[in-house]
Amino acid sequence: MDQPTVGILQPGSMGAAVAACAATNAAAALWCETGRSTASVERAARFGLTPVATLAELLDRSDIVISLCPPAAAEDLARDVAGHRFAGVYVEANAINPERTQRIAALLDGGATVVDGGVVGSPPVGGKAPTLYLSGAVSATKHIEALFTGTAVRTAVLGTEIGKASALKLAYSSFQKTSRVLVALAVGMAREHGVDQELIEVASRRTDSYLAEPQYVAKTAARAWRWGPELEEAADTLAAAGLPPEMLRAAASTLARWNDAKDGELTLTDALDRLAQP
Repeated sequence: MDQPTVGILQPGSMGAAVAACAATNAAAALWCETGRSTASVERAARFGLTPVATLAELLDRSDIVISLCPPAAAEDLARDVAGHRFAGVYVEANAINPERTQRIAALLDGGATVVDGGVVGSPPVGGKAPTLYLSGAVSATKHIEALFTGTAVRTAVLGTEIGKASALKLAYSSFQKTSRVLVALAVGMAREHGVDQELIEVASRRTDSYLAEPQYVAKTAARAWRWGPELEEAADTLAAAGLPPEMLRAAASTLARWNDAKDGELTLTDALDRLAQP
């Protein structure tokens, strides 16, 4: 597998950029254009991905398949792949809980070799360098490490147990995403009483406070359609560990108020106004 062919399932902003990095060490980076939006077609072209007509063609030609899609679609997508008897390396890199990742591994057992993956960080564009955490069979994780060598996607192997990478991703997300929801609520409360600028000033005296950077609220609103389901996955992981999931579920419910702002260009005022309207 010196120069494998890579297939990316559902190339969103993260998936397309990750696939473009993989293309550096691959013979080709494929994606299936059937049923995808104009935005997806344009994004895939911008990142230099090669279109194919069907999922069957993508799987027949690919040695490695990377799944990066909204959490709700992860198992259905894996089921479709299993139905085509894919026998290569399947990187389950979605923000889903460890139990779901293990179910997907069982679903593909006997055909594909599943690697558990979790991307921490922003898409690898504009100088950003996320880390793709991996867990799974040593032979398979070595192929993924080689695939991203010398690219903006760093890799780190956590061991052979399926579920470890997913758990790390959700543990990090549960803090990083929920903290931004709390910023939105705090700034919204302060704005209602005319003290939002004072709140930001107070926070700016402290180091590493999201409250001092309220511009992230608008970015959070635009990403809420993805972040909410991810926090639900993290809440399920907490519940499975006997820990209380209510705070993360509440944050996901708050994010749902921004679902119609999907990937939009919002101001802080726009985001707070939407948050105040159930």
